[in-house]
Amino acid sequence: MSSQPASPYLPAEAEIVERVEESPGVFTLSLRLTDPQRRAGYDFRPGQFNMLALHGLGEVPISIVSDPRRPDLIDHTVREVGRVTRAMGALRPGDRIGLRGPYGRGWPLQEARGRDVVLITGGLGCAPVVSVIHYVLRRRDDYRRLVILQGVKHSADLIWRERYQEWGGLADTQVLLAADVGGPEWAWEVGPVTTLLGQAQFDRSAAAVMMCGPEPMMRAAAQALEEQGVGEDHLWLSMERNMQCALGHCGHCQLGAPFVCREGPVFPYGEIRAYLEHRGF
Repeated sequence: MSSQPASPYLPAEAEIVERVEESPGVFTLSLRLTDPQRRAGYDFRPGQFNMLALHGLGEVPISIVSDPRRPDLIDHTVREVGRVTRAMGALRPGDRIGLRGPYGRGWPLQEARGRDVVLITGGLGCAPVVSVIHYVLRRRDDYRRLVILQGVKHSADLIWRERYQEWGGLADTQVLLAADVGGPEWAWEVGPVTTLLGQAQFDRSAAAVMMCGPEPMMRAAAQALEEQGVGEDHLWLSMERNMQCALGHCGHCQLGAPFVCREGPVFPYGEIRAYLEHRGF
């Protein structure tokens, strides 16, 4: 059950409870629905997204990064890339914002139970899997190893450094980081995130791999993992498209036949591998 108003086109009001500056141009907003009934009924799955709205400016789809066990506060990490997100960057605690959602298909966390969970992300593509990390760590007995591979273009782009250090010190957890361009204090790998696959320690025959980030990176990682013995049924990708209605009506987010807002944003690799092989889909 979701907290949407009677019309799925109308956002509910949410208050900004906290704002955290992650890096220049990247921030996290913690939101609380102002209507107690909607707040009590709100529920989501890791990998789903909300439409965040500013009156007079428009809406943008933003992944939910918080843990479903804490649905009263709904966290979104945002990069300032357009007029709506730039305006959101100026908001402060106490300001109000519109929220529709949650929407889409989330990560296959039930299917992944009893398996190694491997997360491969690029750039701010890490945001859609942060809720997976929280989910797995709070239910540690349900999963085996947790392996986190994160790549960025430049070492200065890496956010959540303290979190990565904390996660990397946990039992049965491996964190590997890479930057295409490493700075003077960069202590990790230099190169694309796919160069980390050889260092990743997990059972290729019993893993659930979840990926976010640039499509060429995900395609290359999926192909490499298949060559290493990971079946396509255990490879999942979170796709990005220009989602405007979030209801499968406007057609802006079509990926071949599927609508990313409705059938995605998380897809099994086998469902979309043909589209990833052709530019323009």
